[in-house]
Amino acid sequence: MNLITKNHRVFFEYSILDKYTAGIQLKGSEVKSIKSGNVNMNEAYCLIQDGEMFIKNMHVSPHKQGAIHNNHAPIRDRKLLLKKKEIFTLNDKVKQKGLTIVPLAILLSQTGYIKIEIGLAKGKNLYNKKETIKLRDLDRDMKSN
Repeated sequence: MNLITKNHRVFFEYSILDKYTAGIQLKGSEVKSIKSGNVNMNEAYCLIQDGEMFIKNMHVSPHKQGAIHNNHAPIRDRKLLLKKKEIFTLNDKVKQKGLTIVPLAILLSQTGYIKIEIGLAKGKNLYNKKETIKLRDLDRDMKSN
């Protein structure tokens, strides 16, 4: 799978407990725009409603070569395609205190389909974030020497 974009902020804000790969329901102009890298998911989050999972606040820029009437809305709810068993498992885990579902990356499969990697995450405390910064700085210093 080829990486299209990665949500770097999530790895700083949350500790990832479990990862899943999900399909996503898109329009044609959204597919073209995502494949060209015009997507931002810094504010995106996942939500389970009526036994279905959706990604909200993911910004996909309108395709530049597309006609105005055929283009999509940049921010809309998009359905994620997972097995029912996975959705029920995630729903049970999210009901626990402090756990949430966040999008981690957008991937392009070998067959040309766009997939989203989502993760079950727990929020970090301030001291955990400082430790993350410290480890990142140490790693950068070790690579430069």
